[in-house]
Amino acid sequence: MIETTRVLPRHSRKAIQVEQDGPVLHVRLNPWEQDDVLGIAVIDDLLLLLNELHESPDIRVLTLSSLGTDFCLGADRNEYQAALAADPTGAELRRIADKAHRLCQALETTHAVTIARLHGRVLGAGLALASFCDLRAGADTCRFRMPEVGIGLPPAWGGAMGRLVSEAGAARIRELMLTCDAFDAATAQRIGLLHKTAPLDRLDETVAAWTRPLVRRSSESLVLTKRMLAGYARADRTADASLLDSHLLTAHINQRRGPDVATDR
Repeated sequence: MIETTRVLPRHSRKAIQVEQDGPVLHVRLNPWEQDDVLGIAVIDDLLLLLNELHESPDIRVLTLSSLGTDFCLGADRNEYQAALAADPTGAELRRIADKAHRLCQALETTHAVTIARLHGRVLGAGLALASFCDLRAGADTCRFRMPEVGIGLPPAWGGAMGRLVSEAGAARIRELMLTCDAFDAATAQRIGLLHKTAPLDRLDETVAAWTRPLVRRSSESLVLTKRMLAGYARADRTADASLLDSHLLTAHINQRRGPDVATDR
């Protein structure tokens, strides 16, 4: 039986929906059916949740999904423009970008096994966020795209380039980032961005097929294995410049200041 009350009630969260089913925590984006974008409120709420999760070692698995039409259409371009207008030095925009980086690192390093449940369109920052989950399942109708280069931006959200290359390989990520081509769920699975695909009406079954055995595993074994995997993956990224990504993104947007920048759509 799913508990619909907040499992980590220390602070109020409004941009995400959180439910607990025993040792499984279900986190859903866009509970109010707004634009399917990663705005500041969403980033703040996810950061807060992951920070509070340190005090809940009984949570073994965290699933990340969306209640919207799409999983995520990317970063919120309106907030980027508003931040730049309010602070032309770019400091406020850099603060937002730094938060995105901290979110991705928190998702990668949390003790819970994280599962991304993807549907609809998964674009830009949405794909970056999903890539930091341990396991990823997508509806067979999913569409993916990395549009940043096409709109004149570096693909810098959350420091995800190193993670994407580690997960799918440099050659394929290079092609998809440079061409900005859309690709389907079958391609995403073939290159390693998805572990499993399923018809949308069976996607929850696919996720449950992972969660059922995971919650029976030794919690210590899960945590140690996840930390080991993260360590090896990071060793693969010894030249990872992701810590500079937020500054690079801010400098680029500040230089352009065009009305169409910072969109992932």
